[in-house]
Amino acid sequence: MVPLGLLVVAGCGGGAVIDPGDGGEYAPVIDPGRFVEVIDNPYLPLKVGSRWVFEGESDGQVERVEVVVTQETRIVMGVRTVVVRDTVSVDGEVVEDTFDWFAQDADGNVWYFGEDVSDFENGVLVSHAGSWEAGVDGALPGIVMPADPVVGAAYRQEFLAGEAEDMAEVKAVGGTATVPFGTFDDVVTTHDWTPLEPDVVEEKLYAAGIGNISSDKIEGGEGGVLLIEFTPGT
Repeated sequence: MVPLGLLVVAGCGGGAVIDPGDGGEYAPVIDPGRFVEVIDNPYLPLKVGSRWVFEGESDGQVERVEVVVTQETRIVMGVRTVVVRDTVSVDGEVVEDTFDWFAQDADGNVWYFGEDVSDFENGVLVSHAGSWEAGVDGALPGIVMPADPVVGAAYRQEFLAGEAEDMAEVKAVGGTATVPFGTFDDVVTTHDWTPLEPDVVEEKLYAAGIGNISSDKIEGGEGGVLLIEFTPGT
């Protein structure tokens, strides 16, 4: 498995440069035999039937995000991934419907293997922009949640040059946070960034046993969502 790099932060038009520590040469070794069937990382548990509902604002409009772990799986790079559906609505109208593919390795790291994106305008499908699949056209998977988050660790979450280059760094562990769904201890805070939008930094919070509880732009714009409902899977 690719090792997690160390964070280097520098100014970049008001944003932050995240250095995943690979010197720009990203080449994770994916051994299907090193992946497990169940995604039970405490900060990103993806059990079948789990459902998260978030609400917030996007450009002054009400945004609602519903995330559901489906019963479906998909083989990507020889790895059986879990299919998670992520539906975004703005003012009650679906604007994006995405199927994401995740898997957990034997060490407990959760990997992201790609996404099938459908964008809508006025109820009409207009684009699949942003879709990618690891192993196709040079795309590679990345880690979205380390097995043991450590402050200062940075990592690539995905990689397709010029299309999907999200990175993250762990900013804090063991914090407390309150969202509409409740108050949580043992919270991990990450900052997410991509060189494709260098002025934008997003802060995400993850609670043990729940997963993501909030996402908020802290640089390069405004907007974010907070967890309002959660139903655990089985």
